[in-house]
Amino acid sequence: MQDTASVLLIYTGGTIGMIQSPDSNSYVPFNFENLYKHVPELSRFEYQIDCIEFENPLDSSEMRISDWNRIGDIIHENYQKYDGFVVLHGSDTMAYTASALSFMLKGLDKPVILTGSQLPIGVIRTDGKENLITAIEIAGAKDEKGESHIKEVCIYFEYRLYRGNRTTKYSASHFEAFESPNFQILAEAGVEIEYHIASTIQDHESEGLKLEKNWNDRVLTIRPFPGMNPKYILSAIENPELEGIVMETFGNGNMFKNEELQNTLKSFVDKGGVLLNITQCLNGHVTAGLYESGLWLKEIGAISGKDLTFEAAVCKMMYVLGKEQDIDKRKGLLGQNLVGEMSI
Repeated sequence: MQDTASVLLIYTGGTIGMIQSPDSNSYVPFNFENLYKHVPELSRFEYQIDCIEFENPLDSSEMRISDWNRIGDIIHENYQKYDGFVVLHGSDTMAYTASALSFMLKGLDKPVILTGSQLPIGVIRTDGKENLITAIEIAGAKDEKGESHIKEVCIYFEYRLYRGNRTTKYSASHFEAFESPNFQILAEAGVEIEYHIASTIQDHESEGLKLEKNWNDRVLTIRPFPGMNPKYILSAIENPELEGIVMETFGNGNMFKNEELQNTLKSFVDKGGVLLNITQCLNGHVTAGLYESGLWLKEIGAISGKDLTFEAAVCKMMYVLGKEQDIDKRKGLLGQNLVGEMSI
């Protein structure tokens, strides 16, 4: 290990930071000033490890755009001081935050690793200790050239390091809580930490780290199902403030036909709205117009989201709508691979 490595922990809340209160037997956030008391193994690192905590730790279901921006601000303000960053976060919406940060942190060339746990760190069988220790080790690790192995936003959970905007939470009851269904893992922790692919997805000859925080939340998601009555969503699509729709269709991008819904969506697109088509399937991708049942979406101007996860699609939509006002530029960015979030 490098004796000069420095890592900043950013504690936002979540299960990993919980201990059992002796007074109530309920789980409450612990003071990270006592981090070494709860995780004494950290003292064996030759890293400098500092911590910044949210004043009021959040259950991840309460995470908002303002909280994404706050995490981004902390990283930006401390970027030159540390070799890597570990964000402690509740697992329920971790994939959303990881996706959001991947778009927000322009020119990132250091590791930003989100981790958490399924059991509180104060529980004997907790998975939190291993997740935290290995995330810190990866965040400070360098290659033979003295450069970070990882130069992007990731999630580390249960011995695996994932590209952050390629992950989804699939289990609430197993320690293996996350999957990356359409992209290989970046690294795996065994006896050694094995890095599987080069982690370079941005132009690291850029002018340094920049934050892009102009999110636009005028977004609707639609998940169709057999037997769905479209009339219940027509008024939402017709809302004049709505600017983007993420539609989770069947299979390779297929959708049942309904004249009223088709006309409403066409009108939305014709007026400048952006419609992004992704698949409900965890594995696979949208192939626009492969089947007749998906052709009408292509014909009205839906953009293929290819193999975007739902979390990445939502965050990308809000990012692009906030970044650009021009309709053609919005559509162009949504169809491009910006930060490794989808396969070309």
